[in-house]
Amino acid sequence: MIKTKNQGLLIVVSGPSGSGKSTLNQLLIKKRKNIVMSISDTTRKIRGEEVDGVDYNFISKEQFLENIDNNKYLEYANVYADTYYGTPEDFVNKQLSNGNDVILEIDIEGARKVNEKRKDAIFIFIMPPSMQILKNRLVARKTETKEQVIERFETAYKEINEVSKYNYVVVNDDLDEALAKMDAIITCEKCRVDRIEEFDVGNKEEIMHEILMDFDKK
Repeated sequence: MIKTKNQGLLIVVSGPSGSGKSTLNQLLIKKRKNIVMSISDTTRKIRGEEVDGVDYNFISKEQFLENIDNNKYLEYANVYADTYYGTPEDFVNKQLSNGNDVILEIDIEGARKVNEKRKDAIFIFIMPPSMQILKNRLVARKTETKEQVIERFETAYKEINEVSKYNYVVVNDDLDEALAKMDAIITCEKCRVDRIEEFDVGNKEEIMHEILMDFDKK
């Protein structure tokens, strides 16, 4: 009776470092069918056990700049002098047209750029339950220096002030509950009326005739 569009959803997820957005995104991919994480291009070197084409597409600075000139990125950022990150638009569009949902895990500046280009995107902000808990999480990771933790903490305050620009906010206090909320958001978005491609309730006269015939048989 109702046929919805096969087009996937573009889901932009942001949040402070330590909010748990990466963990939630990975759990969401395991929980739902037909959902993938966007793979960014970057000019930085491979680290540790990272795999080209899985964690990132590792390319040269020259290739990245050429891609910028050819408008191949949905959004990109120059993080350091020779370090660029960008979301290839062709990959995103191909996945969406195939009916797959695509998650973009990007910062607030990247989300702002996506919003300028793609009004169909869904924006979800992952919020820590409190700044004290966020601080505890950052320190407990033991992956950054004291100066880096302070920098990330200051950045978190700036990012949280941008939450009103997102469609949804999920407080990551309980991981299972936060995951359930993200899953529910996607389910609700897929039920939107503007995703209906065909709507057929049948011929009213024919159905009423069948009703009368059914009662006559009793």
